[in-house]
Amino acid sequence: MSLEECLSDNRIPVFLAPMAGITDTPFRDLVSRFGVTAVVSEMVSSEAMVRSRHRVYKRSTYGSSIQIIQLVGISPQRMAESAIISEDLGVDAIDINMGCPARKVVSGNSGAALMRDEDLAVKIAESVVKAVKIPVTLKMRLGWDDEHRNHLSLAKKFEEVGIKMLAIHCRTRSQMYGGKANWLAIAELRNAVKIPYLCNGDIKSPEDAVCALEKSLAHGVMVGRAVLGKPWLPNQIIQLLDGQKIIQTPSIVQQFHIIMEHFQSVLDFYGIPQGIKIFRKHFCWYSGGLSGSACFRENINHVEDLNSIKNYVEDFYERHFQDILYSEKEVLCLSKQEI
Repeated sequence: MSLEECLSDNRIPVFLAPMAGITDTPFRDLVSRFGVTAVVSEMVSSEAMVRSRHRVYKRSTYGSSIQIIQLVGISPQRMAESAIISEDLGVDAIDINMGCPARKVVSGNSGAALMRDEDLAVKIAESVVKAVKIPVTLKMRLGWDDEHRNHLSLAKKFEEVGIKMLAIHCRTRSQMYGGKANWLAIAELRNAVKIPYLCNGDIKSPEDAVCALEKSLAHGVMVGRAVLGKPWLPNQIIQLLDGQKIIQTPSIVQQFHIIMEHFQSVLDFYGIPQGIKIFRKHFCWYSGGLSGSACFRENINHVEDLNSIKNYVEDFYERHFQDILYSEKEVLCLSKQEI
């Protein structure tokens, strides 16, 4: 199914948000296997894409769901060139980054900084749309700060030049990721533009997704940081929005196997030394909320040998397997006593 077909479908779309250093190929593939409408790559510099096409290609390899590559840059020409290269790589759609709040990105006047220059922002969007045949989407924020909220005016201009879908992170750039995402702020887009838009920010559960849709009047949702350590979350959201019974969170035993499978895919993709470094953060996210996780996170960041890491992770989760078994036995004994 193409992006345009999925947006015209009766099902409410659930997208995996682009996250720098996180939504790499192994992570996108994992989330895709659980179930999600579309996944968006970590942002790729248009300059890097043009200069080092083959090196960037590895970061842009894709899996089973609708695949979107996100490009970032400030030159309309370079963005168009990188879009053409991306189309040649076989992606389903191209997303333009005008929402990243990171200092190193906005200091170069790209990402969310483009919302301060509407003329340039529109030129970039138009150049990318004209350069390719595949759909072009765009991710942005409410504006630079509370005094300069221009998501509405920009949305209208982006629609005019051919952008097919918008994703709005419901915070300003000055908020970064602090405070509460203002879902209600984008509700006016429903009558202002005809193209679909997604609500993004603070969607941490299936119930949050329902609430976000009610307040934002958006056509779908985009989920980001809440998926860290919970790659099954987008599919749980889809189940609730489809009116089905939400799939259960994997058991601790299943989670262990998911983690080790994800870890191996990262090692295979990047190689052992780099893969270990990259996956440390995932170990921390996966273990969040488990007893002893603080000590586990502290120690896992200092283990260097691959076999030692695997043994340490196995030992940590085995302790939780035992806790569950003991707990189940206690419940069973109490039940027998009551009988």
